[in-house]
Amino acid sequence: MDTMTDDLYRDITEFAHDTPSWFQHLAEVWTELGLLLFGVLFIVAWWRARRGDPRALAVAVLAPLATAVAYVCSELAKSAIDEERPCRAVSGALTPLVECPPHGDWSFPSNHSTIAGAAAIGLALAWPRIAALTVPMAVLMAFSRVFVGVHYPHDVAVGLVFGALIVFLLVRVATRPVARITLAMRGSSTGIVTWFAGPGPGRGRGRGRAHIPAQASAPAPAPAPSHQPPVHNPGAYDPPTMTIRRDDTQRPH
Repeated sequence: MDTMTDDLYRDITEFAHDTPSWFQHLAEVWTELGLLLFGVLFIVAWWRARRGDPRALAVAVLAPLATAVAYVCSELAKSAIDEERPCRAVSGALTPLVECPPHGDWSFPSNHSTIAGAAAIGLALAWPRIAALTVPMAVLMAFSRVFVGVHYPHDVAVGLVFGALIVFLLVRVATRPVARITLAMRGSSTGIVTWFAGPGPGRGRGRGRAHIPAQASAPAPAPAPSHQPPVHNPGAYDPPTMTIRRDDTQRPH
């Protein structure tokens, strides 16, 4: 018996076959290239956060780690649910644009979508300005998995939410303790550790050391007063003096 998601899967794969060949190839590449782009953005976000406060660096480091945890959880869910791929299970569906994964590589939830949702939210937490980029990237990657014919629509929808939720919770819980570790790493004497943790805010460029302004020099002491006798200058003006002498001969007897 067909379900609503089966019908939606057929509609999307039929639409995919009606698109130009270059668009089909682009969708095939994007399903894998998107993961690489997320990895590059993780590196850029970490590099930016090296000059931020410890909390910013903690979030940037936790984002890819939490994404990896989300992927592991997705694999565990796949093993427990054992849903067959639609390219093998949906009757009357067109041939997928890429090779259908082998039996045992289960469909629910989509690993690609889980990683995409986790990476999008992790990067949005570490670098809020690029949320407008990462969230559409994740949605397009999830849709591409249905477009090429290897997942049901519900596989990718649940994968997106599942990955995003795991990253959000892990980052919220672990940010404070990881920030304390980051602060300790910045005070380490090991070069590779301090390089990874970065100089932090208000530090000198390139060396990871605090920038200390040059100390202002103390004012020079006033010269001591001179006790040398004045030197007579013959060319200087010498005012006349008046001397009054008393004549004792004219004194009355």
